[in-house]
Amino acid sequence: MLEVKSVTLNFNRPILDGINFNLKEGEIIGIVGKSGAGKTSLLKIMAGIQEPTTGSVELSGEKVRGPLVKLVPGHPEIQLVNQDFHLDTYHTVEENIREQILYLPLKERNQLIEELLTLMELAEFRNQKATTLSGGEQQRLALARALACEPRVLLLDEPFVHLDGRIRSKLISYLLELRKIRKTSFVLVSHDGAEMLSLADRIFCMKNGKFYRSGKPKDLYYKSKTIEEARLFGAVNSVNLNGNRKVFRPDEFLITSQKDENNIRVQFLRVLFTGPVCENYFMTEKNEKIVLFDFKSLENVEFIRVEKKI
Repeated sequence: MLEVKSVTLNFNRPILDGINFNLKEGEIIGIVGKSGAGKTSLLKIMAGIQEPTTGSVELSGEKVRGPLVKLVPGHPEIQLVNQDFHLDTYHTVEENIREQILYLPLKERNQLIEELLTLMELAEFRNQKATTLSGGEQQRLALARALACEPRVLLLDEPFVHLDGRIRSKLISYLLELRKIRKTSFVLVSHDGAEMLSLADRIFCMKNGKFYRSGKPKDLYYKSKTIEEARLFGAVNSVNLNGNRKVFRPDEFLITSQKDENNIRVQFLRVLFTGPVCENYFMTEKNEKIVLFDFKSLENVEFIRVEKKI
């Protein structure tokens, strides 16, 4: 449905370098990379508000035109929510949403406004001007404005950074429902790959303006090719075992009671209770710190063996 073709962007230096990918109808794609990787610039080009140096973006075979050929940048069926928010700051929260859907009949318009105010927990601020909202409240309002437009493609830049756990869960459920009912497609970008694992169908890893790897979330999480890549998706351990570097996730282990060349002797340091699991911290004989996840404290563990999931 949406196709990015050989997109490059240069501002005295390369920002994007030969980006190619397809976004299918109803698909959720995650793009993960450190700050400065080019993620936000790519979203702006996809939304039609930034002109690429070369290459193009097409939606259902029609080119997405940028600001060089459009008086008002952007595409009506593609909505971008970035960290600038782009609110009408001196309009109220309700007015910010309402002005996006003036084409709807009054009854449907009011129903959608109420639905979005409730979803984003903004009902109590409905008559408050956007300029008086906190950063998190402004992000929720920006999301509500984008969702009100019922776009075919929704581009989200660090969508969960200002949201607490409860609202984050509600938003994820809503996005998945939109995917199911309206076949809405999503591109989410973040520096924290762990945010993408439960939501994305595919994830692209980005560095220095390029995609250097893509795959399904489970493959990228458990089969990272470098320690740098692994750290994009959460906690990871790295130990020297028999002269080889062994990289494994905190849940990729078995407890053993025997000393063996394939086992690792560990010394318990502390445990942190996080709710769903306990984070158990250890030191190896080679002074390497590792963390193991379990439902209980592992204070009596002396030996473990790495057991890869896939």
